Amino acid sequence: MLVPLSWLRDYVDLDLGLDELVVVLAELGLAVESVEHVGQGLDGVVVAKVLDIGPIEGADKIRVVQVDDGDGPAAPVQVVCGAWNFEVGDVVPFARVGAVLPGEFAIARRTMKGVVSNGMLCAADELGLPGVDHDEGILLLDRYLPPGGSFAEAMGIEPDVILELEINANRPDAMSMVGVARDLAARLGVPLRIPEPKVIEDGRAVGDVTTLVIEATDLCGRFVSRVLSGVKVGPSPDWLARRLTLAGMRPINNVVDVSNYVMLELGQPNHAYDLHRVAGHGLRVRRARTGETLVTLDDVERRLVADDLLICDAEDVAVGLAGIMGGASCEIDDHTTEVLLESAWFQPMAIATTSKRLGLRSEASARFERGADPEMATVAAARFCELLTSCSDTPISVASGMLDRVGDLDQREPVRLRTARVNALLGTMLHDEQISSHLGALGFGATLVGEGVHDVRIPSWRPDSSVEVDLIEEVARLHGYTAIPKTVPSSPHFGRLSAYQQDRRLVRQILVGAGASEAWCTTFLAPVDLQRLGLAVDEAVVVANPLAAEESLLRTSLLPGLLASVAYNESHRNAGVALFEIGRAFRRPVDGGPLPDEREMVAVALAGRDATEAVSTWMVLVEGLGVRDVRLVADAAPALHATRTARIVVGGTVVGWVGEVDPVALASLAIAERVGWLEIDLAVLLGLPHGEGRYRPISRYPSSDVDLAFVVADRVPAGEVEATLREAGGELLVRLGLFDVYRGAPVPSGHRSLAYAIRFQAPDRTLTDDEVAHARRGLIEAVEAAHGAALRA
Repeated sequence: MLVPLSWLRDYVDLDLGLDELVVVLAELGLAVESVEHVGQGLDGVVVAKVLDIGPIEGADKIRVVQVDDGDGPAAPVQVVCGAWNFEVGDVVPFARVGAVLPGEFAIARRTMKGVVSNGMLCAADELGLPGVDHDEGILLLDRYLPPGGSFAEAMGIEPDVILELEINANRPDAMSMVGVARDLAARLGVPLRIPEPKVIEDGRAVGDVTTLVIEATDLCGRFVSRVLSGVKVGPSPDWLARRLTLAGMRPINNVVDVSNYVMLELGQPNHAYDLHRVAGHGLRVRRARTGETLVTLDDVERRLVADDLLICDAEDVAVGLAGIMGGASCEIDDHTTEVLLESAWFQPMAIATTSKRLGLRSEASARFERGADPEMATVAAARFCELLTSCSDTPISVASGMLDRVGDLDQREPVRLRTARVNALLGTMLHDEQISSHLGALGFGATLVGEGVHDVRIPSWRPDSSVEVDLIEEVARLHGYTAIPKTVPSSPHFGRLSAYQQDRRLVRQILVGAGASEAWCTTFLAPVDLQRLGLAVDEAVVVANPLAAEESLLRTSLLPGLLASVAYNESHRNAGVALFEIGRAFRRPVDGGPLPDEREMVAVALAGRDATEAVSTWMVLVEGLGVRDVRLVADAAPALHATRTARIVVGGTVVGWVGEVDPVALASLAIAERVGWLEIDLAVLLGLPHGEGRYRPISRYPSSDVDLAFVVADRVPAGEVEATLREAGGELLVRLGLFDVYRGAPVPSGHRSLAYAIRFQAPDRTLTDDEVAHARRGLIEAVEAAHGAALRA
């Protein structure tokens, strides 16, 4: 947004330098994108009248022009010009030879196509006037201006500074001169001068002249209309036209210019209709009907839908696209004598939706879609009446009163603000009084309802503020970000891994150390992948938009993926692979919850090896992680061997399965070798007590090794036998390992032989033969008593 400094000073005293002003605006969140000095370098520019225009031989883009620069038609000045937007009789700005225009552009005598050019006809941007595109050609002046006069004096141009501000989308209040001035006045601690329009009304009641009905009350929260009679449309006063030009808007006529001036000044868009062209002399606000059309001021026919909001006349014919652009049928022109003024508040999303759909954006829509101030509608209407009557050469009468209709406007409740929260977020030590003062200066009504607690009333012009953190931002803006001391945020964490992440890495290291290679398998499976292994398909989560149509399920186990990898390796003559994967498995939501039951698992597939090797791998993990109270309980599981599978129980909690893969499942994938299997719920395991290893001194004394083989029933898990041996061995048992499992004669049917390698060692002496024999006998008796076992000879 372009803000002329001279205009801004109407509302706030600025006793600070330009550079300092730029810094203050930036701290308020109104970043200055550019600073432009205007009204300088115009000493050699005069008003000139075009006397004649002729072609130049061999040139089709430039013409020779004769102008009167003050010496009269008898002494014309010849100029070559490439613009084509003027004709004989027009009055234009003319830069004489020797003039230096803004930007240090020196004017000299030049020859083009053999024709001498003694100066230059100027476009607005070449004279440092903002907001006008160079492509629009030479700046055309009023024809009543006498040739030879100073261009700057004729236009009322004085040296000024134009600030181009970046206004964020959440600050609609700053899209006006008063809005910018309000922030500056609050920050600088100086008074804010808001216009207080005074309107002299005639005896006619406005209700006798016009009518107003709001049908779409949800989209139009407020609508104010006023009527002015005796209007004579013509040029605006120089001061008003100049301000609009400096703010980037082209002056059109006094009625339209006053409307634009009020919008730029107060941030309230408004629209003027020719009352005589409004059927029934009344307005109606309603939704459009699908297929309805309207020709807007840019002479484009717009096809509407039911979500669009229209301004219609009393006969229900559309005369304007609410909040965006008026209709051509009621446009102000030279014949207008009575004006019907609209000043309203429209629902922001409704305006934004229509504007985007039609590809039609205006200064009005830019403000409405961000959120206008509903309380400003009456003030803006009065300001329009005041300015238009004061700028008119002929008396203008204003009908008494206004039609003010209110639709659905949200009632905004006070927002609770805590002083402690302000200081915690900003790193400040502000007191209650300071916070109230900062907010009050910006128009927020802060009431102290307890020590360190404020109830804050949000002003109507700040639709962006609705929660506590918004108010904290306002305090920070006014207090000044540079006034907040710099601190380094403290944190108990410094980018390190969590305990769970560290344990997960340890699991990887242990399994790699055990000789397994890490694999990655796809999370997506086809139903047949589960069915051929005997896994339940109805427990799987169905993917709504699978990458491949056949892979429509999320895996319920890591088994299908790892077995597929084993099969692939075996088919390429790479038998006996040991693979592990850490990944997630999914099952249908538990208890009807909205999300799948997602668990992180670790699984190991040992091709060419049996359940004993799988148990050994599990014990390596147990030792590496420091897991205690571990048991294996014989049980059956889908896709695993019926008699070589066990549940893994840690401290009474089931954490996974260990054993061998069912031969039928292996055959379905053409795997010829046995496959040991281990699958653990990693999150459950690592959530249990672990990692607190118990250490004891290494004995310097000799050890004694014995081997014991027990015949036990198949139903007795080897893990339970091992647990019994460990308990019976006491402190003298330092090593225990299962090294053989045998079935066959002379072992009875339904039984098997479990052979263990056992080492005894004392920490403080060499064990005698009698002590070793006693310890051996204790192990045998314990296993025989606990499991009905027999010592195999």
